[in-house]
Amino acid sequence: MSVCCLDRKSVPNFDSFRKAGNSGSLPRRGSFERLRSSGSEKRRSWSPEEVSANLDSFRPVTLTVSSFFKQEVDRLSDDDLYKFLIDLKRPTSGLKKLKSIPGTLKLDISPCPEEVKYCLTPELARLNPYPDDKGRPTKEVLEFPSREVFVPHYQYRNLLYVYPKNLNFASRAGSARNIAIKVQFLAGEEEHNALPVIFGKSSCAEYKTHAYTSVIYHCKTPNLYDEIKIKLPAILSQQHHLLFTFYHISCQKNMAPVPFQTPVGYSWLPIFPDKRLKTGEFNLPVSVEKPPAGYSMMSTDIQLPGMKWLDNHRGVFTFKLESCSAVHSLDIFLDNFLTLCYAVEERRLPSNITDATIEAELKNSITNLQKSAIERLVKFLPLVLDKLISLLVRPPVISGQMMNVGQTLFETMAHIVRALVMELDFHNDQHGRNGLLATYIQFSCTLPHPDANQSAGVSCVPVAMQAPPYRAASMLAHSAAARSSSNPDLSGGHARPHDDFSRWLDVAPCAARPIERTGSMRTSYDSNVHMMMGPVYKKLVHEEVVLQWVVSSGSVREAALSNCWFFFELMVKSMAQHLAETDRLDAPRRLRFSEQYVDDITALLNSIVADIVQRYNKDYKLIHGLNTSIAFFIYDILSLMDRGFVFALIKTYCREIAKKITTVTDSYILINLKLDFLRIVCSHEHYITLNLPFGTSLTGSAPVSPSPSMTSSQSAGSTLSATSAYRDGVKHANFADLSSAYKHQHYLVGIVLSDLAAALETSNASVHNRAINLVKNLLSCHDSDPRYTDSECKSRVAALYLPLLGVVMDSLVQLHDASLTSRGPPSHVMDAESGSQSHPINQNVAMAIAGSSVFRRPSASGIEELDPFKTRKMQLGAENTRNLLSCFVWVLKNASRRTIDRWWEDLSQTQMQQLLDVLYFGVSSFEYKGRKYLKKQNQQLSHKNTDIKSKLEDVILGAGSARSELMLRRREEKNPPSPHMSGDRVLRWRKDKTHYKQAMEQQEKPRMEIEYDAHIEGNLATEASLIGLDMLEYIIQQCERSDSLQSSNLLGAVLRVMQHLLSCNQSELVLQNVFASQRSLVFKFPELLFEEETEQCADLCLRLLSHCSSSLSVIRSQASASLYLLMRQNFEIGNNFARVKMQVTMSLSSLVGTNQSFNEEYLRRSLKTILLYAEEDTDLQETTFPEQVKDLVFNLHMILSDTVKMKEFQEDPEMLIDLMYRIAKGYQTSPDLRLTWLQNMAGKHSERNNHAEAALCLIHSAALVAEYLHMMEDRLYHPVGCVAFQRISPNVLEESAVSDDVVSPDEEGICTGKYFSESGLVGLLEHSASSFTMASMYEAVNEVYRILIPIHEANKDYKKLASIHGKLHEAFNKIVHQQGKRLFSCFYRVGFYGSKFGDLDGEEFVYKEQPFVKLPEITHRLESFYSERFGSDDIETIKDSNNVDRNKLNPDKAYIQITYVEPYFDLYEYRSRTTDFDKNFNLKRFMYATPFTSDGRAHGQLGEQFKRKTILTTSQSFPYIRTRIQVIGRKQLVLTPIEVAIEDIQKKTAELFEALSQEPPDPKILQMVLQGCIGTTVNQGPMEVAIVFLSDVASGSKPASNYHNKLRLCFKDFIRRCGDALRRNKTLISPEQREYQKELERNYKTLFEKLGPILLNARVCIAKA
Repeated sequence: MSVCCLDRKSVPNFDSFRKAGNSGSLPRRGSFERLRSSGSEKRRSWSPEEVSANLDSFRPVTLTVSSFFKQEVDRLSDDDLYKFLIDLKRPTSGLKKLKSIPGTLKLDISPCPEEVKYCLTPELARLNPYPDDKGRPTKEVLEFPSREVFVPHYQYRNLLYVYPKNLNFASRAGSARNIAIKVQFLAGEEEHNALPVIFGKSSCAEYKTHAYTSVIYHCKTPNLYDEIKIKLPAILSQQHHLLFTFYHISCQKNMAPVPFQTPVGYSWLPIFPDKRLKTGEFNLPVSVEKPPAGYSMMSTDIQLPGMKWLDNHRGVFTFKLESCSAVHSLDIFLDNFLTLCYAVEERRLPSNITDATIEAELKNSITNLQKSAIERLVKFLPLVLDKLISLLVRPPVISGQMMNVGQTLFETMAHIVRALVMELDFHNDQHGRNGLLATYIQFSCTLPHPDANQSAGVSCVPVAMQAPPYRAASMLAHSAAARSSSNPDLSGGHARPHDDFSRWLDVAPCAARPIERTGSMRTSYDSNVHMMMGPVYKKLVHEEVVLQWVVSSGSVREAALSNCWFFFELMVKSMAQHLAETDRLDAPRRLRFSEQYVDDITALLNSIVADIVQRYNKDYKLIHGLNTSIAFFIYDILSLMDRGFVFALIKTYCREIAKKITTVTDSYILINLKLDFLRIVCSHEHYITLNLPFGTSLTGSAPVSPSPSMTSSQSAGSTLSATSAYRDGVKHANFADLSSAYKHQHYLVGIVLSDLAAALETSNASVHNRAINLVKNLLSCHDSDPRYTDSECKSRVAALYLPLLGVVMDSLVQLHDASLTSRGPPSHVMDAESGSQSHPINQNVAMAIAGSSVFRRPSASGIEELDPFKTRKMQLGAENTRNLLSCFVWVLKNASRRTIDRWWEDLSQTQMQQLLDVLYFGVSSFEYKGRKYLKKQNQQLSHKNTDIKSKLEDVILGAGSARSELMLRRREEKNPPSPHMSGDRVLRWRKDKTHYKQAMEQQEKPRMEIEYDAHIEGNLATEASLIGLDMLEYIIQQCERSDSLQSSNLLGAVLRVMQHLLSCNQSELVLQNVFASQRSLVFKFPELLFEEETEQCADLCLRLLSHCSSSLSVIRSQASASLYLLMRQNFEIGNNFARVKMQVTMSLSSLVGTNQSFNEEYLRRSLKTILLYAEEDTDLQETTFPEQVKDLVFNLHMILSDTVKMKEFQEDPEMLIDLMYRIAKGYQTSPDLRLTWLQNMAGKHSERNNHAEAALCLIHSAALVAEYLHMMEDRLYHPVGCVAFQRISPNVLEESAVSDDVVSPDEEGICTGKYFSESGLVGLLEHSASSFTMASMYEAVNEVYRILIPIHEANKDYKKLASIHGKLHEAFNKIVHQQGKRLFSCFYRVGFYGSKFGDLDGEEFVYKEQPFVKLPEITHRLESFYSERFGSDDIETIKDSNNVDRNKLNPDKAYIQITYVEPYFDLYEYRSRTTDFDKNFNLKRFMYATPFTSDGRAHGQLGEQFKRKTILTTSQSFPYIRTRIQVIGRKQLVLTPIEVAIEDIQKKTAELFEALSQEPPDPKILQMVLQGCIGTTVNQGPMEVAIVFLSDVASGSKPASNYHNKLRLCFKDFIRRCGDALRRNKTLISPEQREYQKELERNYKTLFEKLGPILLNARVCIAKA
């Protein structure tokens, strides 16, 4: 579990940068500089972990260079060389110009070992380990990085590098071609003044007095690449200079006495003019003659008389100087400041500065530090800050006057700190603390402290009690009372004494004690030892810093506020060092610091809190930093200052926050700030001690703390007051809830729990998350703290958090129920209104969260309580609920039995019920989900944040978002704090700093970590369940002792939680204990299950049966024993266990119908075990109990046998439903079981979105209940059995009850379920109405409510009636609006042929399918299913719809015939079935047509085309509780060709009529129908029909018949409808469709002209006939 750690201590231990060594070697400079320069500077995108990982995996490599070329400057310049290097890998003609030099260079690159032996620093100092002088040394190379490395000088280094670049001797006459340059570093002008400070080469001495450059043969303008390294003396003078002597090197081989080297020129450079080291690039003239005396003090730019210079005194020699020095700053502003500091310290003023101007010059140099280059300032950061602090507390005194530089110093420090934080933001941690500054405070700073004893005078008053004396006039007086060097007019009067601590904590002041005791085990402090022996002569750093901070204003104060952490940590370090150096660590806390300092601290924090309150929504980044910094400061001074005073600061903070919260709407920002403040303060190592966990009226009497808060009189006072209150008879509840007595004694934890309670009242998820995590992290720390491992200690700690139990119980309606999807919440839990994120926080709640944690004035009732129903409560998330409940469980686990007893005594019955409901939620929250679930969750969380909602809120509010950071940088760009320090800053949008970016970059956990998490989750689930079970046992014991508790519903709630434990995934250990507790409960209170909680009896049987099928034998034996005991207990009450028998049978049926994961074999073993128990139970052998158990087990085995088939057809939904239907039909005489299976079928249908079938299952269930309600209680407003439901479906008559002599409702165990009641009937009907609505069968909804309305009218439930009529209104509106647009189901006839189908062989069914299912889809589905079952080679589909001749089928194969069918109605039925719903509801007859000809072909000419209509009748009407119904009747009609023609023409006419009848008319549909009737492509259709069947009649060659007359009349109606359609279309078309209209009219005219004669002659012939 995560602990409440303090992240701010991000500075590594400085000792880790060094390694121990002897006095002869320097401490090893480890990888600090290398890592910082290579890892965090050059590659800022790499984290240190990535650098380390890359180096660890780096393999040694060898680089070989074999290409060397000679570069002659006059022939090949550097630019040309770079061009050739590009072509080096691809040979070109250009490379031939270069002269190659044979040679090979090998570079071996490998990772540096952990410990390098024989290593030398760049200064050739030995690093440990250096075992002996025999090994070959390894030399560290000093890096000159391309980018500046911002690391201060942590060791002495003073090096100068000389780089000769080029020389031009072309104008010199004579032989000066082979030129070498001799370089010397001289402290004078004589040869012996050459200092041995030049580092030698590898084969030379370590240090030499001179160095030569390389010689380029026959070149008067050589380019040089030498490096000359010089170790600079610590002290330089103006005589130190570099001397360059130029020689011509002779290369002749003759033996003539020719000198080896001849000087040909001289040049020099003064290295320390104006007392500053010279660096950079120089171009010097070269003298032909030796320099004259005194040359070292002069520059070569001066034209000396009598001197001869090359090239007319022009610069011919170019070189560069690089310095790496911890002595010379190379910055004019730093140099000026350090020089003046040295001058005032040594009291040696420069000649150009007088006593009158020194103060102005010093102030100017201090202010100009802000203009220093940031990289130079960083190099000398420790030194600069030490000097500034030293001047702050020890201001210089000149001519008896103290300089007034305090405010200037503080301003400069503030600006330097802000510049470092802003410029070097890559050094900042998550709190904005710069690593360099933090390192300085922790390791580097040297704070000045006054001496403990002074020689002048003796004072017998402690420092803290001395009145500040007046400011002295001169430094010689050494006045310690000068509180400020910048404002001499500041008053130095006393602050009020701190004796009256009640003004901080609002409690009665305690009796004064003669001496305070410390909070440690040290002996009492002797005040005489620490009396000052004289006046204090020096100021203290912490006092002066806080004073200057308090009096600062404007930009100085803003700069200090933006980085207040630096000054706070500096003050804390100064305070700690002051106490250590003055030996005050054992002193009473009230006497450690002066009254004035305490007042300054109070004033400073008050002003900062005021800034937080006023600017919280303007600059969140600044305010968050302020809030965090003062929290850490208070955290630190809790260990140094008087804790009563620190508590007063905490109270002031809370009070000011509270005042602001009550006046704003966006108060949750302030609430989050306060919670962050508490998180830091409460992480103090002595947090428990600060809360005074001593004896109270709740935990029992105990002596007052053996070590009260370190001299905080208030601490002891609150303990005494609590003890006295206990003696006066204060209730235990005062310390079990957030009462004044509790918060007075347990101060900090009172704040935390009060804020938690108030935070839960808000409607902000971020506030919930922070408040709950605050408590969770505190408890995590306590649990892992080795100081509290003892059970007694831990119980005292748990007693501190006892009010947390009440807080959680009060927030019951907000808890997230993890089992809500599968199990309902406890019956006592009301649904909470979901809070809106945008809903403003109630002001009362805001006041509570801000001010309830501090000691407010008592109200009239003595305790201010927050009404939980005054504000809307927002539901907690799953993670927050889990964390809150983990805290709840921890307190229950660790609280002592005595504490729990006293807490329980004061609980009301409502609170007891709430406790059980919380335990119910806890079981769900800690349920073990398994490794697969954790792995899936980890994959999801690897792509998004665990708390995305709170992050999104922060981004929306502008806190931590990329936009807010960009805007902040823009504002800083427009208003820079210092133009010199931030002018060259590169502004960039750093996405890696934004919160959401970090959240999105979470990496997926490795497999081992997931395994570990799963292990932890399992253990946590087990522990939480066992703790909850222990509490249930405790409640059972309390109920045994109290008759009033037994009469309440408390035991029923206990049983409900136990059943919930059984229903969740539990470990073997938990289940064994739960079974034992359940058996004990049933044994102690048998009437609870069989008389009071009858519904829970059914649930318990279901849970026990499910565990009887467990794969673990231990669990099966336990479950079997519990189930047998349940039967036995029920039998002993009335010599019959019919109730349990019925419930077990129903439970098994429900288990089979809903749970497909149970194991049949294990369940049979458990049933056999129960049978053995009955046979071997000697006490009941003489009764009928064993025989009844045997009958029950036999019935259960029969049910299991039916499940075998169900499992076999698990993938065939139709067959599965048929089997469930068969089982339900077998329970026709067992209404409870039939109802169970009907509900199982409804659940299956709902899973497959067959809502109409699910609704019918519920209607059948309701009809069954109504039938038995009518038999038991004949009420007028109840439906009269199944007949009342006949209007919905005629199939409901199946639920008619048999005669009373077969089944009596009054029999024990019959119709005892929760649905066999009026409320159960209402629930079934409402559920069915919802299913009908989802099926778009709104007309059926009306019929359902027609039955339901009289019941609500009789009960005068007008709220329900209003809801029902609202739903009916909505249903009727949908009927109107969806007229003609509703899609109804389609139907297919499916025939099965072949012995492989078993019982289905030769059977025909009508399948009901979804509206969009086409023939190929259902064919493919059935083919795929049966192909997997029988094999693809053994299944065939009959493609046509003709009658099947079974003699022609292969007996070894299975055949399926699928045909689309339509509902069929007789003519009289159309009168009642006028709507689309009527034509698609309660369907029992279907028809499909098969075309054929007399010669056996399917299709022929019009005159030969016959049609066979097949009418099928099903056993029940659709929709039904099944999606397929068996065909029980078949009828066939054969239509002659003319009858087929008549039917076709009538069909087209009907389509025209329907298109014309649409309101409003649809032009597209109308034109589509017209095109099909008179379009050019179909004109031959009607015309061909008329010619074939009427032309012979019209010519008189064939006698007319009634069919001919009917066809003529059909054509007449057809022509008339076409004309009507054309006229209607003409009124609907747009102008661009006029041509199309004309085309249709021409077609119609053509059709009319051709059909007219035929129809007219036919009419005449028919009339004659």
